[in-house]
Amino acid sequence: MTRRSGSADLPLHGGTVPKWLADRMTRLGVVIAQAVIHHYGRDEFLRRLSHPFWFQSFGAVMGMDWHSSGITTSVLGALKRGLAPLSGELGLTVCGGRGKHSRRTPDELVAAGDRAGFDGAALARASRLIAKVDSAAVQDGFELYLHGFVVADDGRWVVVQQGMNGARKQARRYHWLSEGLKNFVDEPHAAIEGRAQGNIVNLTDRRAAASRAKQLDLLATLGPDGITRELAAIGEPDTAPSARAAAPSPQATLPFLVMPAHHDMRASDIHLRRLHGNLAAAAERGPADFPELLLTPGVGTRTVRALALVAEVVHGASCRFADPARFSLAHGGKDRQPFPVPIKVYDETIRVLKSAVQSAKLGQDEQLSALQRLDREARRLKRAATGPSVEAFIAHERKTSPEYGGRSVFGWEREVVSPAAARSKAL
Repeated sequence: MTRRSGSADLPLHGGTVPKWLADRMTRLGVVIAQAVIHHYGRDEFLRRLSHPFWFQSFGAVMGMDWHSSGITTSVLGALKRGLAPLSGELGLTVCGGRGKHSRRTPDELVAAGDRAGFDGAALARASRLIAKVDSAAVQDGFELYLHGFVVADDGRWVVVQQGMNGARKQARRYHWLSEGLKNFVDEPHAAIEGRAQGNIVNLTDRRAAASRAKQLDLLATLGPDGITRELAAIGEPDTAPSARAAAPSPQATLPFLVMPAHHDMRASDIHLRRLHGNLAAAAERGPADFPELLLTPGVGTRTVRALALVAEVVHGASCRFADPARFSLAHGGKDRQPFPVPIKVYDETIRVLKSAVQSAKLGQDEQLSALQRLDREARRLKRAATGPSVEAFIAHERKTSPEYGGRSVFGWEREVVSPAAARSKAL
């Protein structure tokens, strides 16, 4: 059965992902998925997708805007494109998407079921029901516009869908997991992410069971027209100032991610000790595990630092993803936040991971194990490691961006030459 596993509130961002980044996100997303499945299995990959903090970190490490609503669309799009050719090998299919693509989800599920042998029609019904729950049973002011359904060949699945509140310029992401859910309408969510913004109508709360039953009784006895007449007769109810506060819902314990409205990355967005642990692990393990990479001038050392953050996405425990912003320090962001995407580093990261995954398929786990050692070392060194401030780290990345092929939606980064240096070169 299914349950909602988490949620997230994110600032609304417009714009599109440029092709040069979308293609790389597809390749990197796929090799990370393959690495997770190789080490921990397909069910664990579905669990990761259902966790809002991991999902946000996954998108951030791929160079998408670190805190925006666009991560949801871009991650699901990258996985849909990248996993399609591997559906037979990995046993995973990504259905749905944004806008018109979301409405195709039932047909895509039926087709996937015919191919893999699960009941696609039943999952198509589940897809429609989940969308209804998050749009009608939970009336929180967010209108759904994206519905992604990732299904395994054995019928297990995860749903990630997102709603928009234009007036507040916010999006809310809802995560569902087909593990542990007993009922679609009685506290099914694994998590919902978002700020508390006043009272909402939540008919999925178990305390609303009597209300759901009474609504069905009213519909059977009065019909829609009768209910409308009764509502008109009642008018506005009085509000009792002494009303007793209700007990907190058990769903309040679900993972709940709230990303800040500010677009620039700040020190408060990052767990500094964890960042220092990543940097120290790259410096300590890099020479031992990636000697051939370090022969590449400049890029090699920088790529190992990126791999340390990718390794954490593959191997890190759920508690390690409380600061998704940190993972954007691997490959930057398309809009220059926290710094432009270092294309040379990004491509090298993909090459190393792809080589490691291909070797692992042949029974040679040395390269993938090196990534695991990177993550283990980062956790070991976290308490004692020291390093630059977040501001200093970002400033250095921006200064050296042209060296690494820095690129953003604003174009390629160019080396800044001071007037004195320009005059010196002229002479």
